[in-house]
Amino acid sequence: MILNSILSIGLLLTFGLVAFCVIKWRDVECIGPTPVHLFTFIAILFTSGLDVGLIMFPLAEFGGYAEDPAYAFANPLAIEFGFWGFLIWAFYFLTAFYFCVIEPRVGFFEIPLVKLVNNIVIIGTCAFTASLFLIYLPGYIPEIGDGETVVPAFYVIVFLTILAAAYSSTDLKYVRVLSVGSTFLFLALILGMWAAAGMGLGGVGQNLGLLGAYFGNLHEFVLPLTDYHAFYLFWWFAWSIMIGQFTSRFVGGLKTWQLLIALLVFPSIPLAIWFSVLYFYHENGISTAGLTNVAMIVVGITFVINSLDSLIRLYTDNLSITVERLGRPVYIAGNVGVLFALTLLFQSQWLQIQWVGSIVIGLYLACVLFIALRHRSTVMAIRTSPEDRALDFHKVESVH
Repeated sequence: MILNSILSIGLLLTFGLVAFCVIKWRDVECIGPTPVHLFTFIAILFTSGLDVGLIMFPLAEFGGYAEDPAYAFANPLAIEFGFWGFLIWAFYFLTAFYFCVIEPRVGFFEIPLVKLVNNIVIIGTCAFTASLFLIYLPGYIPEIGDGETVVPAFYVIVFLTILAAAYSSTDLKYVRVLSVGSTFLFLALILGMWAAAGMGLGGVGQNLGLLGAYFGNLHEFVLPLTDYHAFYLFWWFAWSIMIGQFTSRFVGGLKTWQLLIALLVFPSIPLAIWFSVLYFYHENGISTAGLTNVAMIVVGITFVINSLDSLIRLYTDNLSITVERLGRPVYIAGNVGVLFALTLLFQSQWLQIQWVGSIVIGLYLACVLFIALRHRSTVMAIRTSPEDRALDFHKVESVH
């Protein structure tokens, strides 16, 4: 009850701040330290901001949504989309905008205690992502074990995935290439499963039409519908600050309103198509055993690596525990050791993502109070992204 009250306060605060930022700074250009083209930015955002749950959860959830009276106002496909798409990407808009435009002027996340707490959140959420992957692996590789129990082979797979992510995080070029590559892999998975199901364009179109129930009931998703919906929302909060902090580096001159639309719409399109294809499999009882499962596992592993390498890169930069300082072997070994140990704690339920999400909501509130008490006039006077970024960006644009 207390956690859900905290969550409701956080949601109302977040959506209120989104509206305020778009109205107040509608035409401000958002420019990160290393701006990239829009497609690359969306690819980085999409693959960093989503994880293996996108691949593994939906087929197991459609049936539960159909049976629960709390979701009776919409069909299971619309409910699933509501848990992953459109409105909740406003979380990432808010944090990306904040780190592009406001944080360089106020330095809230440079306060030592705030920096420590934020990086603990990042590390914990990395481990939670890996723990979900570990928990759901048995159902997707039933050839190993009994299809339900986590056997030693699955621990090895997760360990190697974390190792790959730690290695990838040693160079930012790996992060960028992997983000774009993951996007194309995901699109190939959608196309392959669509073709294998024989649903045709008409089947996709029919299922996409079911998403109208989401947009017609958008207000239902603002506050938690059930404890399971609350779990998802805490999960999104846990991701929100770190994804905004990481992806804000790559924003390339979008105006505030354009950034909002880009984050709400572009990631939601492949999500809508993906869920529509999966819903066809659910409704028609089509098995994913064999090659389809293998393809889903491959894409799922890529998503996990992509999510973790971005976040490892973020917290190691924040804490100055970089490759240059430690050397590559120590850097990789340290990150793998910490994340794998925490993964086991989340898998055993000793740690819970709801606690992490509550801490993030606390950081939201503390940041708002900090700005109101110490930097109100500075923030309210903002008219552009930090001047040095804007100047450098427009110099590069004029050369091209």
